[in-house]
Amino acid sequence: MSDNKMTILAIGGHVGDMELTAGGVLATHALRGDQIVTLALTAGEKGAPADMSLAAYREQKVREAETFAQMLGGRAIVFDYPDGELPDNDTVRYQVCDVIREVKPNVIITHFKNSMHKDHMATHRIVNDARFFAGNPFFERKNPAFFASRLYYAENWEDAVDFKPYIYMDITEGFELWQKAVATHWFVTGSKSFPYLEYYTHLSRVRGIEARKGRAECFAIAPETMKVIKDSL
Repeated sequence: MSDNKMTILAIGGHVGDMELTAGGVLATHALRGDQIVTLALTAGEKGAPADMSLAAYREQKVREAETFAQMLGGRAIVFDYPDGELPDNDTVRYQVCDVIREVKPNVIITHFKNSMHKDHMATHRIVNDARFFAGNPFFERKNPAFFASRLYYAENWEDAVDFKPYIYMDITEGFELWQKAVATHWFVTGSKSFPYLEYYTHLSRVRGIEARKGRAECFAIAPETMKVIKDSL
C-alpha cells in the first residue's frame, strides 16, 4: 500500500450500524484503494426474525459483517458481547485500543454521543477513551502506541438528538457498491420495524443536494476540533 492510501476504521455498537450510516464513505474509499475495517462491539442479534434463535441470528450477523467488508475488499471484526449488554468499562476500552493499534487507522468513525440505544452511547464513550489509550505510549499493550488523528461521528436516525452535520462527504462514486453491499444484511431489507434501506438511500440524496453533489453522508466532530484556520479572508 502506498503512502497516500488511507485506512478507515468504522466502529459500531452492532453489526450494521456503520455499514448503514457510513457505508457510502467506506465504499467510496474502497473504490479508491483505501483499506476498510469494520468493528462491531456486539453482533446486534436481538433484532432476530421471529423464526430464528438469537444464536443462529448472531452467526448470520457475523457472516453479514464479513460479506459487507469483503465486498469492499476489507475486513470485519465482531466482539463477543451480547446485544444490549455492552459493558461500559475499561476492559472493552483496552480491547478497542488494541484494535486501533493493530489496524493503525487514519480515520475512526463511530456513533454520536446521544442515542435511543444504550449500546450506541456506550460505544461513543468507549471509542473516545480507547483512541486516547491507543495514542498514549504509557498504556503498555502488545502493540506500540498509535494515534488516529481524525474522529468522525456518523449520522444515524437513532442517534439524532442534537446531531448537527459538520462534514459532508461526497459518496456518489461508491453509492452503487454501498447499496449492493448493505443489502446483504437481512435487517436492512427484511425488517418490518423501519425501512432502513429506503431511509438511508433518500437521506444520501438529501445530503447530496445540500452539498451540491449527487449523494453524500454527513458526520459530526468533537466541538473542540471545530476550528477553521486561515492566513487571510
